[in-house]
Amino acid sequence: MSIATAELPIVDSEDDPAESRNYVTALARGLAVIRAFGGDNQQMTLSDVARVAELPRATVRRCLLTLQTLGYVDTNGRFFSLSPQVLTLAQAYLRSSVLPRVAQSFLERVSDQTGESCSISILHGEEVIYVARSSRKRIASLHRDVGTHLPAHCTSMGRVLLAALPAVELDRFLRRSTLEAYTPHTITDPARLRQVLERVAREGYCAVDQELEIDLRSLAVPVRNGSGRVVAALNISTQSGRTTHEQMLQRLLPVLRTTAAEMRPLLLG
Repeated sequence: MSIATAELPIVDSEDDPAESRNYVTALARGLAVIRAFGGDNQQMTLSDVARVAELPRATVRRCLLTLQTLGYVDTNGRFFSLSPQVLTLAQAYLRSSVLPRVAQSFLERVSDQTGESCSISILHGEEVIYVARSSRKRIASLHRDVGTHLPAHCTSMGRVLLAALPAVELDRFLRRSTLEAYTPHTITDPARLRQVLERVAREGYCAVDQELEIDLRSLAVPVRNGSGRVVAALNISTQSGRTTHEQMLQRLLPVLRTTAAEMRPLLLG
């Protein structure tokens, strides 16, 4: 089974998929309504959903009623919330992709060996998405579950995956992305980020120090399939106050590299 590095291609504004005659606007709006529920937005009024999804109230009302009819949304008359049936959408991916099934036992083993949380993710546009994660969670900031989205430009997994992109796709990413500063350490200059990505490509790993969160340090390596294509990133996250940069490279990097190599023959492509 072949696994794509990104679920959707990176496109330029002049190649906007919304302009395609194959684009289904109603479906896109329905998915935007589903995505509006997240974080602290577990229960929302119609107006709340319209504000978060940035859609007209009338459109959101039709979407919510349709999703309710299909069993994906519950309501008490005023507040709406996602129903457990939404999980079937994620299960469809998890069951159809070999990557999460192969990765889980490796992630648990890495966590047992290192005492740290371990994850694997894919690139989706300007973000990385967790597709598998070890059960070990040491600090509150690492409580991120499968399906979590994080910015690619300031995470170790994101940079590993960006460094593996063809030159034309990386150029598009750097040209169109908003490199938001999450901490004072976040790299937001496209030219400087390109230099970092070039080094990541040469060295075969990426270490990020407090660019996404203060006191959060992470390390990632690429995961390749049987044909040698980068299909995911394997990551360990730790507290910077507990693990130095040198300790990560000496103690954790060899474990990640060995694990990625052992996974490779199991990922057909």
